[in-house]
Amino acid sequence: MMDDNSSCMNNLKCSLITNQALFNHVHIISQKFDILPDTPHYGIAIDYVDLQESREQFVRELINTVVDWVYSIARQESILSRLKKDGRSNANATTELIQKAFEKFRPSTDGKLLNGQFGELLLANCLQHLFEAMPILRKMPLSTSPSHERFGSDAIHYKEINKKPVFFIGEAKSYTSNYKFNDAFESALNSILKEHKNILKEIRQYLHQDFLEPEIEHLATALVNGEIKDAEFHLVSIVAYEETNAKNGKKREEILGAIKKVVENRYRKFDNNKIDISTNPILNRITYIVFPVWKFEELIRDFSCSMPK
Repeated sequence: MMDDNSSCMNNLKCSLITNQALFNHVHIISQKFDILPDTPHYGIAIDYVDLQESREQFVRELINTVVDWVYSIARQESILSRLKKDGRSNANATTELIQKAFEKFRPSTDGKLLNGQFGELLLANCLQHLFEAMPILRKMPLSTSPSHERFGSDAIHYKEINKKPVFFIGEAKSYTSNYKFNDAFESALNSILKEHKNILKEIRQYLHQDFLEPEIEHLATALVNGEIKDAEFHLVSIVAYEETNAKNGKKREEILGAIKKVVENRYRKFDNNKIDISTNPILNRITYIVFPVWKFEELIRDFSCSMPK
């Protein structure tokens, strides 16, 4: 490990953004499910207040995380400082920063719903909130070609665990069609294995781009140069999908209990034979996040339409 890694880690801890305001509207289930590997995984769902689902609040708070997704805290402060030097007020500079962030978030210009952006944004928030892992790479437009996004993993985050450098590779899939859970889950599994295979090449390719966190650029460089011998990769796959089973209940606890049964059933019914750990031992270090949504296309439409134009 590099000698200056301790100062780097101090900067990273300051950069972690857990966005509790968003997760106030997210119900989290963490336990072992009937799926490989036999380790804890997650089910998440939009939470309830009494019998009222917090859909509007969830969408609002998810959109509010866009600026933090696009820019690190240090980068935000740098941009705001520069804008204020141009003679802008605090409010004016903040508004300009927000507009720049949403421009980088790739709002659709052809009327299509933002399924991919929804999943990537939710994934980034989960990696920070559930795993306390800071972002290194985000899937956003290349600075040299704004019309083309960065290909590869949906997210690469970093955390030190028991003094070991751990790099999280994240993959997000969002399916609004009915009866697509198994297809979505298998697709996410295959995709994240492919990204793991190409991870060092990907990090090297995108070093020194704007979306690389400046606090840990040297850490990423050390990784691809083979200077970090004890590094580990962990995989995180989130699947958001259209749920068709009922979640009935006469009070909040009953509804959340029904959601838990839905998640448990989805995990149980996935074919473990498709999770080939013997061939892909990295799957011993994968964590699944399943996000059932009722009327998912409607939620994506609300998310897309609520984006600043």
